[in-house]
Amino acid sequence: MYAIIKTGGKQYRVQAGLKLKIEQIPADVGSELVIDQVLMIADGENISMGKPLLSGASVVAKVLEQGRHDKVRIFKMRRRKHYQKHQGHRQNYTEIEITGISA
Repeated sequence: MYAIIKTGGKQYRVQAGLKLKIEQIPADVGSELVIDQVLMIADGENISMGKPLLSGASVVAKVLEQGRHDKVRIFKMRRRKHYQKHQGHRQNYTEIEITGISA
């Protein structure tokens, strides 16, 4: 059984026991998180699709960690113009583990 969920402007294919890093959600480590934006649920041959969301469907996840990704370095340069710009960025994330899918 798996589901397609939408969180943080992205879509993820999830199933029970899967760990993934999503955009940061304000939740405490160890708490339960209910994601109700479910686009599709597939259980063997039975496939339920929403238009765009499934009503009454939800995915339960446990928050494992709040953290930051590795630094992405941005370097811009204009040749022969004596212009160089250095910049860095670290995106925040929330690591979750999917514990259950309910239709």
